[in-house]
Amino acid sequence: MGESPIRVLSVGTALPGPPVDTAALAERFGMDDLWRQWVDTFIGTRTRHLAIDLKSGERHHDLADLGERAAVQALDRAGISAAEIDVVVLGTATPDTLMPTTVNVIADRLRIDGVPTFQLQSGCSGAVQTFDVAAALLGSGRYRTALVIGGDVIAKHYDLKADLAALPPDEVVNYLLFGDGAGAAVLSTEDHPRAPVVRSVLTRLSGLDRAPGQTLRWYGLADRDTAEAPASEDYKAIEKLVPVLAEEVAEELLDDLGWERDQVDYLLPPQLSVTMTDKIAKRLDFSSAKEISCVGETGNNGNALLFFQLDRLLPEMATPSRAVAVAIESSKWIRAGLALERDR
Repeated sequence: MGESPIRVLSVGTALPGPPVDTAALAERFGMDDLWRQWVDTFIGTRTRHLAIDLKSGERHHDLADLGERAAVQALDRAGISAAEIDVVVLGTATPDTLMPTTVNVIADRLRIDGVPTFQLQSGCSGAVQTFDVAAALLGSGRYRTALVIGGDVIAKHYDLKADLAALPPDEVVNYLLFGDGAGAAVLSTEDHPRAPVVRSVLTRLSGLDRAPGQTLRWYGLADRDTAEAPASEDYKAIEKLVPVLAEEVAEELLDDLGWERDQVDYLLPPQLSVTMTDKIAKRLDFSSAKEISCVGETGNNGNALLFFQLDRLLPEMATPSRAVAVAIESSKWIRAGLALERDR
């Protein structure tokens, strides 16, 4: 990663409200107990946190709100001020507006100015991409401290009047899998005891000649009455391809670093759903590693997921220890991964 090791000083996270269980979704959309049992069996996600009120439909949080909260927590935990941040990078699939960019709204709220800011438009791999961009900038020697943020507010695409029983599966699944949230991390080239080192970051577009696995649409006045669903996905394609891409990520990271599987102490697998995560973790076969997962409680909150996993990982990383994280973006198939090592 360069001459000066890049360390993860801290992580912060933010959720928009109390957990919403499957029973609450079933009640809101008029679904029966059989539907709830199907969700428990085939999806496995127990709760998710939503930025809208299911009863009123009112949106009570946006991405800037959550990103700001997560960033403040990360800065506090790192023991540094916003004035010490040299660069800010945000990864999201669901910015609040196309312009101004959400990264700049968050920076403004934090009183950060006069530094480079970047917003990456991506699905779940965007969290890893923020590390990739920040690590490259820090490795150049021009900057010392970066704030990276990832998050999504997907519930704004919910149609609370929808008849789920009448919707095709590729639309229904979006009401079950996803939640909202944001996370942030402070990265630095400064020497901080006990902070893990970023050993490798990997991001690869793998979508050549592959149809999109997920589509999320923006609407303007000219196309707001289109019949196309705001969000849809080919869950069968995701179920088939994500484990394959996840295995490729793990193999490439290990080869790059010269690590063996049994030398990895923590695995942060992709967080699509509980059932999918279980299948992928088994395929990756890091048998001696502890799995760090959160999707059962948070739902799939997109670019926030890696930060929620890191928030659980950092306090318990032993000395020495190694961690491998894998994230897959299914819209046009981006495979991504991250390797951390605590060396003291």
